[in-house]
Amino acid sequence: MDLLTQGLLGASLAQSSMRQNETRLATGVGFFAGLLADADILIQSANDPLLTVEFHRHFTHSIFFVPFGGLIAALILWPFLRKRLSFGRLYLFCFLGYSLSGVLDALTSYGTHLFWPVSEERVAFNIVSVVDPIFTLILLIAVICAYKKKAVMAAKIGLIIATLYLVLGWVQLQRAEATAVALVASRGHVAEQLLVKPTLANLVLWRSIYETEGKFYVDAIRVGLFSQPRIYPGESIKKFTIDQFLDQLPKDSTLAKDISRFTVFSAGFVAIQPEYPDLLVDVRYSNLPTTIAPLWGIEMNLQDPDQHALYRLFRDTSKETRQKFLAYLIGESID
Repeated sequence: MDLLTQGLLGASLAQSSMRQNETRLATGVGFFAGLLADADILIQSANDPLLTVEFHRHFTHSIFFVPFGGLIAALILWPFLRKRLSFGRLYLFCFLGYSLSGVLDALTSYGTHLFWPVSEERVAFNIVSVVDPIFTLILLIAVICAYKKKAVMAAKIGLIIATLYLVLGWVQLQRAEATAVALVASRGHVAEQLLVKPTLANLVLWRSIYETEGKFYVDAIRVGLFSQPRIYPGESIKKFTIDQFLDQLPKDSTLAKDISRFTVFSAGFVAIQPEYPDLLVDVRYSNLPTTIAPLWGIEMNLQDPDQHALYRLFRDTSKETRQKFLAYLIGESID
């Protein structure tokens, strides 16, 4: 999730084991440790644009890395806090603050190497958005209350409420998936793979993507807390396979390897934009849940296969897009 939420979760976890005279230290240390896993974003290469994408939420987010992540955080902070905390207490707060960073990210739709090195699979449980203001607010209130009142119980109650919110996300996901399965069947399709994920900052509007007969179909599903699900039919696009380029692209070329890396990152949900034949996109994400317009993709130069692909981001914050998203979210009819 976003850095603020990661830090707040780390602070809350550290507060849950603090003594009354350690309130300030536990809060700050936990917050810092909660952020540290995302330092993997600093793994970059000017010559390899996909390196950052490949290593973000990688080994630093693994549950097996938690003891080492906590130790690294403690070693960084020890010179500044050695006169105020024993190393054992400092490590405890760092360990707790770091402990759920990877798990929290795995609860989103982005994908996290949660079990590396045992498994290279990117785990994404799809029960909460990468940015969810309600979840963040729950943790923020809990951290502030625990800090001001020096109360361990406030931190624990906040963690319980945050957990219940995630359970609600799981329930909403089940409802959205059931609706998506029914939609596939109503069209006479057989889904070879189906992905349902929350849209930005809510648990009401979901994006459904499924594959059948070499095409991806994208739809929006609104799952109101107290209303029946509503479907907004979306667009479709042909699935990309490397076979399309076999006559132009050597298998061992740099570009072929980049296409493979991006395909793995995108869990196979990749397609070529019809109007941009050199752009390979991740179909899982879009500014609107009914469209195939991408949030990111790679630009390929087939004329120079020994050069890396370029990683491209596409943001559409236009008024029209915002209004349409809001209409989907509140359940209005769309012409």
